[in-house]
This record gives sequence, C-alpha cells and structure tokens, in this order.
Amino acid sequence: MSHAPVMLDEAVTALNPRDGGLYVDGTFGAGGYSRAILAAADCRVLGLDRDPSVQHLAEALKKGCPARFAFVRAPFSMMEEIVRSSGGETVDGVVLDIGVSSMQIDQAERGFSFAKDGPLDMRMSGEGPSAADAVALLSEAELSAIFHHYGEERRARRAANAIVRARAEAPIETTAQLAEIVARAVGGKPGRIHPATRAFQALRIFINDELGELVRGLSAAERLLAPLGRLVVVTFHSLEDRIVKTFLRARAGLAGGGGSRHAPEGPAGPAPSFSLLHRKAVEASEAETEANPRARSAKLRAAIRTEAPAFAEEAAPFPDLPDLTRLEAAR
Repeated sequence: MSHAPVMLDEAVTALNPRDGGLYVDGTFGAGGYSRAILAAADCRVLGLDRDPSVQHLAEALKKGCPARFAFVRAPFSMMEEIVRSSGGETVDGVVLDIGVSSMQIDQAERGFSFAKDGPLDMRMSGEGPSAADAVALLSEAELSAIFHHYGEERRARRAANAIVRARAEAPIETTAQLAEIVARAVGGKPGRIHPATRAFQALRIFINDELGELVRGLSAAERLLAPLGRLVVVTFHSLEDRIVKTFLRARAGLAGGGGSRHAPEGPAGPAPSFSLLHRKAVEASEAETEANPRARSAKLRAAIRTEAPAFAEEAAPFPDLPDLTRLEAAR
C-alpha cells in the first residue's frame, strides 16, 4: 500500500503555489505533496526526508522535472542550512506532514507496527539507537516518563515495570514480544485500539526525536520564509498539533491576553512574524475520512509570514525527559 497524502487539496490550497516560487516539501515520503505543488504552478520544489527508502521515489520524480525538483536526504529541521548552502536566501512556502507514513508502517522490517511481527527498530533514518536499544537500556523511570509524556499512557509505570522484568529474563527484540508484554501490563482486550498502541507511539516519537524535530523545523521555516511565504503543517497526534498551535499563536501575537483593570499591560512583545490563515485547525472532509481512516485525526494549520524578524528558537517540549544522547552513551 502506498502512502496517500492526507488533505492534499487543502494543503496545496493553503500553500498557494505561484509561478517562479521555491517551496520546501519537508516530509517528501512518496512525493504526493511535491507532485501536487509542481502541478499547481511553474515553480520549484525542494524535497527533504530522512528516510533512505524514499530515495528511489525522489529520483523518479526528478527524472520527470529535473529543472524544477531537487531532493536531499535530511531531516526537515535542516531546511535552512540546505537552502542557504545552495545559494538561496528565502523560500515561498514550506509544507510538513508530521508523523509516520503508511509506507513505513507497512514495512514489517522497520518495526513501526505490531500488526506484522518484525525487529524492534522504528528508526526513520535507519541510523542511531533503535527502539530495541531503548527498551534494553533505559531505566524503568525513563521508560515510564516516555510512555506518559509521548504516549499519554495512563498505565505508563506498569508498562515500564513489565518491560524491565521481562528484559531481565530475555532480550526484547521484536515488535510482537514488546506488544505482548505491554498489553499484559496495561490490560484491556485487543480491539480497535490495541493496548500497546500508546507505548509503541511513545517509543517511535522518542527514538526519532519527533517533537524536538518539529520544534526546530517550525523555527527553521520561520527564519527561511520570505514575507508573504506560507507555512502549512498537517499533524495526526494531539502532542504535535499542540506544538504547532502554540507556535503559530505565539508568532501571530495571540499567545497571551492583554492587561486588566487590576494588572496593566506589560511591555509589548515582538512584532508578529506570522498571521494565521485559518482561525481554527482544518480537518479532513467526511468523504476523505471514509476513504482513508488515517485522515480522521488529521489537522491542518497554516500561516502567512510577515516582514517582522523571526522569534528566538523554542525550547524542547519535554526538557526533563531522557534524550538520544543519553541512549547513545548507554549503547
């Protein structure tokens, strides 16, 4: 099954490609957004993706329009360095489709899903520590924090304790092993939502530093976009959407309230670097959610860059959680 871009029409409409423009598709995947942008205007697209398995798809697209499409295997947080190292200064739009793709989930050997048994990997780039490293080396407290913050798992401590007890008996190396251990610990019967779903999601987010990557990528887009350039982000999880919403509202000058009769207004903050394109997140149509269940949780947020300077870069979403540097050192 190939990856079907969610809210493709809505994303391209929000991006509003124009002739002569330069656009960054920061999550190239199977190339759905890139192809649609190239078809919408006589523009150029830079595709980015850290997943090595999409290289052949990018090469196929480049053959069809060599002068208008380029691809670099890199995380989207590096968009600023990549554009400027090639002589560019600004871009006219950035689109990001956050999270794991159906292509990645369908490959059992990638270890993103327990629907098919495979090695406990989950690395989008194929590099660095794997999910197997995390469950083997992190402490019970660290695993519990990851499940709680990244997976919003209510029984995070039980899941972490079960993993620590199980790994003392034998290494946990496959998705089926981990799913069974977590399901027994958190309870509930496998149904529409498997009991291990939140723990798997949390490990994937942690291993790929997805929330940190999102924060860095939003700030990079803010610095790189030209005035009137557009940022379009599609998310599939509440944690991701919260980060995007908070970022855009702050950049649009909507983060806090004004003063009151008891507490007058303080000094004015920085001038807004974005104006919101939509007051609320755009959701997928009923027809799309029926055709593609993955679209049910999707939310699209978009904004237009102003002429004001970029804000200072944001801090990590959960600074107290273990990071990949800690896991690298433990390997």
